[in-house]
Amino acid sequence: MLGWWAIRCYREQYPDRSLSDCYLIASTVSSKMCRSIANVDGLNFIETLTGFKWMGNKSVELLSQGKTVLFAFEEAIGFMFSPTVLDKDGVSAACHLATMACYLRATSNQSLADKLNELYDIYGFHCTFASYHFCYEPPVIERIFKRIRNLGPGGVGTEGQNYPESIADGRFKIADVRDLTTGYDSSQPDGHAVLPTSKSSQMITFSFENGAVVTLRTSGTEPKIKYYAEMCAQPGQRDWNGSKATLREMVDCIVEELLQPKENNLTPRSD
Repeated sequence: MLGWWAIRCYREQYPDRSLSDCYLIASTVSSKMCRSIANVDGLNFIETLTGFKWMGNKSVELLSQGKTVLFAFEEAIGFMFSPTVLDKDGVSAACHLATMACYLRATSNQSLADKLNELYDIYGFHCTFASYHFCYEPPVIERIFKRIRNLGPGGVGTEGQNYPESIADGRFKIADVRDLTTGYDSSQPDGHAVLPTSKSSQMITFSFENGAVVTLRTSGTEPKIKYYAEMCAQPGQRDWNGSKATLREMVDCIVEELLQPKENNLTPRSD
């Protein structure tokens, strides 16, 4: 909603300017709804690695090229509204949220929830699920991700990288795989990831044909394997409860088929 509000404020201030040089930014494990907004409204959307240092540095790069950065955010609750402060800034975010709430009530008698549902209609319903399992043995983590990279048609042990093509006995097909540990990205013409890679940490993202995106990654500070899942429905798709149920089922399959918590003695998050 803050991303939409940033665009709205820019249009009010500069009604004659194109949005083609405007950017929304988010970390790669954050919601893709800003990407959907950018696709519909003609802006640019950029993903970065997690952490505001990446989003701040990308903003500096874009600003030096004469571009306009409207908004950046990450899943772990951080918002950069305009480039006045090139970092997460809760004070400005709270002020803009309050202003947006007052504007919606005064102009259309909408609550924030009302507006969010309207945005879902325009840009597509998005729902997310994120959690983690504890793994206290680094060799087990290495084994888990090595197995994931060899779950394709050739089976475990295949030389090179052989990622799975689907989960749930083929019901949910994988469209693209991005591995920021090895630098592989099947969505790129040359097969090389655009984002920086690091062999010292594990991070694989699966994009599914039904619009779901699931990222598996290790924590840099805790003995955790984290997973971030989002269903990105198309505009006009109204079965929101169905989208939620499908995502929940896919997450369960990802955990059981790829992480194998029982076989690998993983400890689930305690709610």
